[in-house]
Amino acid sequence: MRPTTPSADLLAAAQRGLTEAAIAETAGDRYARAHLSALRSAAAVLAARAQPSKGRARLRSVWSVLATVAPELAEWADFFAASATKRAAAEAGLPVVSQREADDLMRDAEIFHDQVCALLHIDRQQALPATG
Repeated sequence: MRPTTPSADLLAAAQRGLTEAAIAETAGDRYARAHLSALRSAAAVLAARAQPSKGRARLRSVWSVLATVAPELAEWADFFAASATKRAAAEAGLPVVSQREADDLMRDAEIFHDQVCALLHIDRQQALPATG
């Protein structure tokens, strides 16, 4: 059994989310699962790089923190932050995304996931969910 880190665990969860998105029955479900997968990939970066704040910190989104902690991912952070409202609507069952939008977001989440794996020097195979 390989040792895990919080970042590797989050990337494995992100990979599971991409797998779930690939088999989702509706565009809204695919979109929401792909977006949540990207959120987990971003959380992996924060787990690896973010420093706890001293004192009382104001509440910030993962996407705004990601842009600060990993400036090289700022464009991704902006992109996924802009689609968060649509994800929430899709999760609520509203017909806000087309199949094309869902497929595009899934592809973008996969690319983002791969870039995070490379950034954190975690082999994508290591980020695969454990089977047992």
